[in-house]
Amino acid sequence: MSLLVTLIAFLVALGTLIVIHELGHFWVARLCGVKVLRFSVGFGAPLWSRRLGADHTEWVVAAFPLGGYVKMLDEREGEVAAHERHRAFNRKSVHRRIAIVAAGPIANFLLAIVVYWGVFVYGVPGVKPVLGPPLPATPAAQAGIASGETILRIGDQPVATWEDVRWVLLQRAVEKGSSVTVELENEKGEIAFRRVDLSGLTAADLDSDFLSKIGLTRFSPALIGEVQPDKAGARAGLQPGDEVLAVDGNPITSWEELVAAVQPSAGTRLLLTLRRGGETLQLPVTPDAVEEGGSIVGRIGVARDVALLQKQMVQVRYSALAALSQAAIKTWDISVLSLQMLGKMIVGEVSLKNLSGPITIADYAGQSAQMGLLFYVRFIALISISLGVLNLLPVPVLDGGHLMYYFVEIIKGRPVSERALEIGQRIGMVVLFTLMAFAIYNDIHRLVGG
Repeated sequence: MSLLVTLIAFLVALGTLIVIHELGHFWVARLCGVKVLRFSVGFGAPLWSRRLGADHTEWVVAAFPLGGYVKMLDEREGEVAAHERHRAFNRKSVHRRIAIVAAGPIANFLLAIVVYWGVFVYGVPGVKPVLGPPLPATPAAQAGIASGETILRIGDQPVATWEDVRWVLLQRAVEKGSSVTVELENEKGEIAFRRVDLSGLTAADLDSDFLSKIGLTRFSPALIGEVQPDKAGARAGLQPGDEVLAVDGNPITSWEELVAAVQPSAGTRLLLTLRRGGETLQLPVTPDAVEEGGSIVGRIGVARDVALLQKQMVQVRYSALAALSQAAIKTWDISVLSLQMLGKMIVGEVSLKNLSGPITIADYAGQSAQMGLLFYVRFIALISISLGVLNLLPVPVLDGGHLMYYFVEIIKGRPVSERALEIGQRIGMVVLFTLMAFAIYNDIHRLVGG
């Protein structure tokens, strides 16, 4: 079932992005008086085709779905009847050709803006950026950040959720900022400012969970909300409201750390240090052995405090006008960051393993679809921006490569020679296939390595 959901989610997302991109080319071509011969979703042998409209445009769904194209009347690709030459793409002014070619990526950016606008009006769920204890010997610890503080602003940008925090800090890290000022509010409502040093982050840090490299952790105390009867925790005397402070003398600062300590300890006696009603006590507990996923893990039969989690959840909404502004800013920021990351890959500052191919994209499509419609449409918006950025790269065979030729034509006063176009096409194909090979290799490596 999961594989089927992943496949359907991938095809729907990919089909939507291709159709929107090609419709951008199609609509502007028609506005500029160019005759469109074929609108194809996919490449290769047609699986379905129909001729529609006054121009009998052929609408095609083809076998290979990773792309699409709009074929326009063009004297360079075949003989054109004298009465239709004025409708040929090559006969249009360079400015109209630029508009037609740029319309595809622009349509992808507009789709992202529309999706983000709807999401921001509806409301974005998130977790408040309440901090846990900073990891030792990290920039956060050195800055004096304390557990229980809430991040209000990073630099001049307000943040409402952990997603905002991650996004803003990623931007600052990619820009190689030496440090950033973080505005915080403690549990008493007092405001403090901390200067966090980002200069020590490396390319490898950006490849992994870089928030932990900075030392930021989410406030997630090991606070017990439910104790299941007849389980190890109940037999040991654990009660709702107990907060686990340590296991066998090792400090526990989050629920995740408690789980990590219990799971490998099936049948092994553990000594828990607890806080109960202002007092500290110790209780021995022996986790039950439970079969899970073909292996034996330890369980003590307790659940975290759900009320505490709910208190940390927020819903960020904007008015219709403010949401439009936020959507445009979000689309712009993601586009710029994508270009910055790509540039750092080219110069070797960021690993090429960040490139993702169709397998990883399909996996993310499936995961986001199973998380809900809101996550899925946000995923589509993100991939739409990536597609727009990719197509604007000055690589022959991509839209950006054609735009490069047209700008050269404006400067020179005449079109680029056929020989130059041919050489450019070959170079572009090599570059594109090389990038695709890296991306698919990364996909396979992630798949095999889990």
